Amino acid sequence: MAYNEKLASRINSLLKPQKGVKEKKMFGGICYMLKDKMMCGIVKDDLMVRCLEDKYEQLLKKPHVRVMDFTGRTMKGFLYVDSAGIKTDKQLMDWLDIGIEFAHKSPPKKKKKAKK
Repeated sequence: MAYNEKLASRINSLLKPQKGVKEKKMFGGICYMLKDKMMCGIVKDDLMVRCLEDKYEQLLKKPHVRVMDFTGRTMKGFLYVDSAGIKTDKQLMDWLDIGIEFAHKSPPKKKKKAKK
């Protein structure tokens, strides 16, 4: 499954000043990680954004936004934003800032226990 490389280029350009961002191939697309947390990504032509739980319902009400249902089930805290919602760099950066906020404010990931 291919992802929108033009959108990836825009994201790379906008995230360049943000220290610690890493790219990772995931979900058949590309994801951007910050502080070892997935903050956003691209699936086909859609921007995928992680958001803080308390902002999820509010953000779903915005135009061009829908739940992420990549697996056929709703993934709470994950949103898809279609191309009409990220036409300008300002619009795109506003969504990237939501993902950055998630990475900075969400609790640290729990380390998996090693199997014996």
